Amino acid sequence: MYDFHIHSNFSPDGFMQMEEAVEAAIEKGLKEICFTDHMDYDYDGNGNNYKFDYKKYFSSIEACQKKYANKIVINKGVEMGVQPHIINRCQEDIEKYPFDFVIASIHSVEKSELFLNNFFHGKTQKKAYEIYFEELADIVNNYDGYCVLGHLDIIKRYGNFDISLPLETYEEFTTVIFKKLIEKGKGIEINTSGIRYNLGDYHPSLDILTLYHRLGGEVITLGSDAHYPHHVAFDFHHALKQLKEIGFQYITTFKQMKPSFHPINKLLDWGNMQRNL
Repeated sequence: MYDFHIHSNFSPDGFMQMEEAVEAAIEKGLKEICFTDHMDYDYDGNGNNYKFDYKKYFSSIEACQKKYANKIVINKGVEMGVQPHIINRCQEDIEKYPFDFVIASIHSVEKSELFLNNFFHGKTQKKAYEIYFEELADIVNNYDGYCVLGHLDIIKRYGNFDISLPLETYEEFTTVIFKKLIEKGKGIEINTSGIRYNLGDYHPSLDILTLYHRLGGEVITLGSDAHYPHHVAFDFHHALKQLKEIGFQYITTFKQMKPSFHPINKLLDWGNMQRNL
C-alpha cells in the first residue's frame, strides 16, 4: 500500500514528527510513503508564506530513509500551494530541488485563503465555485511543475454553505481541466480526508472521479492528507474498492517525478490480508 500525501510538523498544520509518521506507516504495513509538506507562497495576498527550510526538510527525510531503509520506502515530496500569480516561483523550487513527487493544490483563491472563508464574502455559492475552477483551469493551462492535482474539489469544504453543489453545476469546468491534465500526462489524487472531515465523500467526490475515468484519466495517487499518525492510510481499503468499481485498474506512485503503476486488485488482496491479521 502507498500513501502519497503525508504532512509532518514541517507543515504549519502538521502535528507529528517524520519518524512518527514513518512508524505509523510501518505498523499499518505500508510499502511506500511520500512526505508532502506545505509550501504556500503569498497565501493571503500580502506576501505572507507558509514555508519550511528545504535543506532541513530533505535532511530529515534522508535521515528517515537511512534509519528505516529495510522497512519502508520514503519519498521526497511537496504540496505546492499554487495561484496564477506565483507559478513562476513555484516552478523555480521544483527545478532546484530533487523532488520525487509534487502535488499542486489550491488553498487560496483571488489571493484569499479558503480556510478563513474571506474569499466567499459577497459571493453566491455558484459564483465562488466558478471562480475557484477558473483559477484551477488557469493553473493547469500554464503550469507543469507537478505530478497530480491535490484535493480537486476542496472548495466544497469551505464557505459555510448547507450543502455542496452537484457536479452538473461545474461539470463543464471540470471536463476542460481533465482533458488538459490528460493531454499533459498529469493526474489527480483520491484524498481520503473528505471522509475524515465528515463530508460524506472523498476529494474529489466519486462522481468527479467517474468523470475523470470516463474522459480517459489513468494517473491517480492515493493520499490520506495525514497530519497525525492515526490519519496515515485512513480508509484506503474502502477507497480502493470504490476506484475499482468506477473502473480504475491502477494506483500511481512517483520516483524522481516519473510514474509507476500498481494493480488495484493486488492492493485489495493485500488489504484483505491485513484486515484478517
